[in-house]
Amino acid sequence: RKQATEYSTSSSDEEFESKPSLTHKAKRALRKRRKLEKETKQLIKQEELKRLHKAQAVQRQLEELEERQRALEIFGVELERELRGEADSGTKDENQMLHEWFELVMEKNKLMRYESELLIIAQELELEDHQSRLEQKLREKMAIDDSLKDEMDLNEEDEI
Repeated sequence: RKQATEYSTSSSDEEFESKPSLTHKAKRALRKRRKLEKETKQLIKQEELKRLHKAQAVQRQLEELEERQRALEIFGVELERELRGEADSGTKDENQMLHEWFELVMEKNKLMRYESELLIIAQELELEDHQSRLEQKLREKMAIDDSLKDEMDLNEEDEI
């Protein structure tokens, strides 16, 4: 009995010893793949955070810009009243008021161009975020073996 047990144990040990090289290689490849996936996810998360911070900065700048535009609008209304003679202009002469009005218009145009630039940056960030999500979705779809996919999955992968 003891010999039979030892024989069966030794033969199963031999089988186990021949398989570990394969299993070890598979485990190593799996660990390497998981590590790569983890690093990729971390990079994606970092890029996402960068876009979020940039979007928040753009939003703050847009809010500040809106406040400046409102202040210019109020000043412009007062200046126009003075030019029309509806308000007391005090010691200002018409040439000085016209000069201020043109400067005001130039400043307002500058702010409008800046606002357009900020809106373009915001749109770029949205597109980058959308692209990143599509790439992630595509990676997930491509990680599945083709034999396990149905026609709808293949069409969705092609569409992405």
